[in-house]
Amino acid sequence: MAAERAPELWVEKYRPRTLDEMVDQKEIVARLKEFVKEKNIPHLLFVGPPGTGKTTAALCVAYELYGERWRDNTLELNASDERGIDVIRTRIKEYARTMPVGEVPYKLIILDEADNMTGDAQQALRRTMELFSRTARFILIANYASKIIEPIQSRCAIFRFQPIPKEDFVGRLRYIAEREGVEATEDALEAIWEESAGDMRKAINTLQAAAAIGKVVDADAVYKALGKVTPSEVREMIKLALAGDFLGAREKLRALLYLYGLSGVDVVKLIHREVVSARGGLELSDRLRLELLELIGEVNYRLVEGADDEIQLNALLAKLALAGKGASGLKAAGSA
Repeated sequence: MAAERAPELWVEKYRPRTLDEMVDQKEIVARLKEFVKEKNIPHLLFVGPPGTGKTTAALCVAYELYGERWRDNTLELNASDERGIDVIRTRIKEYARTMPVGEVPYKLIILDEADNMTGDAQQALRRTMELFSRTARFILIANYASKIIEPIQSRCAIFRFQPIPKEDFVGRLRYIAEREGVEATEDALEAIWEESAGDMRKAINTLQAAAAIGKVVDADAVYKALGKVTPSEVREMIKLALAGDFLGAREKLRALLYLYGLSGVDVVKLIHREVVSARGGLELSDRLRLELLELIGEVNYRLVEGADDEIQLNALLAKLALAGKGASGLKAAGSA
């Protein structure tokens, strides 16, 4: 009996195959299409945050250059794993000196996470890029341009990828959900957007994980899939503290620390997010909000310096209770 095929990752299933299918990055796509049209691309350096389409763009360029034979003419390496000088001197150099198959007169070498390459490997790579430019072109992909040495940057056309705008980001998630027959609520898409911080790859994986919990994906399913605390739990703790219920807030805090296994710094970050959030439901005066941010910053510093998590967070809740009692600008700290 044949083994069942493993379910496909949505992030691969819905990866664009052509430049026209890419979400946003319109200026970059337009420039790349001109290179592909002329079948004469320079060495390229793609820079930007994770999950913004850098690897996808490189694969789309390969597919549009070579068509169905793109795998025969493309070497794809992850430089974080194969980042030593030996890889440059052997595998990449041997591949670069061979002739391509088809009409395009050069092969393509894609180095993902090139900013993790050692300094010696980058020095060896720049010479390889010069010697074999007739038979091979490079696409380097990095999160941080500053970690790529200047000689390599000067040999490449640099493309800076920006985080995908929220409208396009959520629209892509909604499209995938519809294709997979999953009902995703608006608050679920909003939660994925906030937790992914512009990383489309992480967002699609989160949607798939949440969809495995049930056919209806809501915000609770998203946070459960991520193993994270829901904002409402953190918000309730803050409201209890601001209303003067220190013991109630302390019980909520202990649940975060011991049931969810969060560190003190994690809890402080969650509190900070709720205090600064415009849609969090904490109606605070500007003065009180500033006071709370100052308290949060002080506790964060102490935790980073090695202070005890629970003691410092209890102190923070006590100060929130005092600030809430003395704040005339608090409008509805204890309301739902």
